[in-house]
Amino acid sequence: MWLLFALLSAVFAALTSILAKVGIENVNSNLATAIRTTVVLIMAWGIVFFTNVHTGMAAINRKSWIFLILSGLATGASWLCYYRALQTGAVSKVVPIDKLSVVFTLVLAFVFLHEQFTVKSAIGAVLITAGTLVMVL
Repeated sequence: MWLLFALLSAVFAALTSILAKVGIENVNSNLATAIRTTVVLIMAWGIVFFTNVHTGMAAINRKSWIFLILSGLATGASWLCYYRALQTGAVSKVVPIDKLSVVFTLVLAFVFLHEQFTVKSAIGAVLITAGTLVMVL
C-alpha cells in the first residue's frame, strides 16, 4: 500500500509544480506560499476531524511535538524557497534540483537515523545527482 501512496505523492508533487508555476505569475512568491499553506492546513485539519483522529492530540509526547514542529519549520522553509525558485526559474530546472532532496535524505538518514547506506543506495544517489546535472546544465 505504501508504494501506491508514494506514487500518488509523486504525481501530486508533479501537478503541484505545474499548477504553482501558472499560479504564481504576477504574485509574490511568499504570498503564494502562504495561500498554498492555508489550503493545505484546511485540508489536513478537515481530514483529521473527518476521520475523528483529533482526539489523539493529547497523547502526543513532548519529543514528538518538538520534532513535528521542527519538521513543519523545515517544510515551510522548503516551500518558501521552492516557490521563489519557481517564480524566477524554469520548472524543468527547479524541480530536478528540488529532487536532490532524495540524495540529501539518504545521507541524513544514514547520519542521524543510522539507516543503511548500501552500494545500491550510493549508486542511486550518484545517478540522481548525475541526472540532475544533465537536466540543469
